[in-house]
Amino acid sequence: MTHTLVARATRPLRRLWAVLLRAARRGRALPTGLAVVATVLAAASGWLGVQWYERNETDQRHEDILTAARQSALNFTSLDYRHYDRDSKNVLNGATGDFKKQFTAQTAQLTKLVTANKSVSEGQVLDAGIARADERSARVLLVADSKVTNSAAPQGTARNYRLQLDLVFEDGRWLTSNVEFVG
Repeated sequence: MTHTLVARATRPLRRLWAVLLRAARRGRALPTGLAVVATVLAAASGWLGVQWYERNETDQRHEDILTAARQSALNFTSLDYRHYDRDSKNVLNGATGDFKKQFTAQTAQLTKLVTANKSVSEGQVLDAGIARADERSARVLLVADSKVTNSAAPQGTARNYRLQLDLVFEDGRWLTSNVEFVG
């Protein structure tokens, strides 16, 4: 897109340069020169405006991706047997594709296991960064911790997670399509 803008901007400048040379031969170089300068400034400000807009759009997309990834990881690491149905629905609400299918398939079994052990996991996201992103997909690397209490460990145990989340943009939202434990 930038190349196209530069090409479009240089065509009128070449024409104006030719006009300036003709005007200089006729003694009207100053007004024509001012017109050339004004045109160059207008083209440069237009180009800078487009660059600023594209950068803002990218920054906002990255912020949206990180927000969705953090929330997905928080939902995934914060589960409570007393309201596991609600917690699992929160995970599924931010999920799509294979991740949603896998989590849905395991929900009944997980509900029994979490309830039988009276498990409570309180997660927190420590850090997240985008490994790659475009307009439709992203990969986020994330570090999270949780404190897990259950009937076998009533005082709780610490869990550390290093996650890779793949997200896709669907229906105006960033949704998690895959979760992998890494490192």
